[in-house]
Amino acid sequence: MRLKKDTPAERILNGIYNENPVFCLILGMCPTLATTTSALNGVGMGLSTTIILTLAELIISLLRKIIPDRMRMPAYIVVIASFVTMVDFLMEGFTPGLYKSLGIYIPLIVVNCIIMGRAEAYAGKMKPVSAFFDGLGMGLGFTIALFLLGSVREIIGAGTWFGMKITPVSYVPVNIFVLAPGAFLVLGFLVAVMNRLKIGAGRRPGVDPAQGNMCGDCMSCMKLGLCTGREACTENAAVKEAVPADAAAKNNEGKEGV
Repeated sequence: MRLKKDTPAERILNGIYNENPVFCLILGMCPTLATTTSALNGVGMGLSTTIILTLAELIISLLRKIIPDRMRMPAYIVVIASFVTMVDFLMEGFTPGLYKSLGIYIPLIVVNCIIMGRAEAYAGKMKPVSAFFDGLGMGLGFTIALFLLGSVREIIGAGTWFGMKITPVSYVPVNIFVLAPGAFLVLGFLVAVMNRLKIGAGRRPGVDPAQGNMCGDCMSCMKLGLCTGREACTENAAVKEAVPADAAAKNNEGKEGV
């Protein structure tokens, strides 16, 4: 079932699955790779980014008709930096351990391309409710991605999960997974899994991609964010075949008239 565009449910699903900022758009790689040495760090970074992204999109959408076009980027940075400062102070006061683990990456949320990108591409053009849920969906998608990445790295690389020992005593942790190379390996694996899920969901029963003008060109459909199906694909092929035929017929009529 397709959700109506720009509704709260559609925006949340879009951020979590259709346009996941990490697995689909490949954005925010600096904090994604650097802070996911554990599941706790990943969740902390993801939730702090979610709060900032949601509130920033809401305020930017409310001010979209007031901010002059030539001042968009400076205004967006001021709004985002304000919320980053508040979250930074709150984490330092209430979660000092997590704050120390994340370090410089909390202030660097100001220049996170996910937040700047959504502010420019969506919040600055849409109504506040849609912008709010777009930020929430993108933030949740980012949090889930960091949680999965941090969990896999922590379990394989340290034998723990949220600091608790969950592997057998005989298990020898693979330390490379808590280092930079492990981050790239796990990210590549999870991106491949997401691509496989999306391509598989785009295929329809009874369709053979090897046959001419049939559905199966899933990568083309994914660019649009939906699956057109066999029927639409066949109709498009018929239209493409009809256009050259009509053009040829008109050319022949023109020659006969001469």
